[in-house]
Amino acid sequence: MRSVIRSFAAACCALLMLIGLNVGSAQAATVEVKLGTDAGMLAFEPSSVTISAGDTVKFVNNKLAPHNAVFEGHDELSHSDLAFNPGESWEETFSEAGTFDYYCEPHRGAGMVGKVIVE
Repeated sequence: MRSVIRSFAAACCALLMLIGLNVGSAQAATVEVKLGTDAGMLAFEPSSVTISAGDTVKFVNNKLAPHNAVFEGHDELSHSDLAFNPGESWEETFSEAGTFDYYCEPHRGAGMVGKVIVE
């Protein structure tokens, strides 16, 4: 009988520890930015996103390729390779707070610029 009570107590402790770990850890979010709007405009959609440190931005080629995303002063975040195929994507995770401006190299002159604000 005593061993049953010990086993039950150990199982309860393990369960409480697992619940505590899940409550304490926040899930990082992923936000999607389209390269080229659904209406066919040369723009990022949305052009500005606000995320928390540790979150990820997923860039998805949408329309009027080729596109890329170059972050001014942050080569480590830049994706200078051109995306040609619809649905082609890549992700960048932002670990520090700040404002990160970026642009599409082929379409910067057309105003294809964006911003990631990390809080």
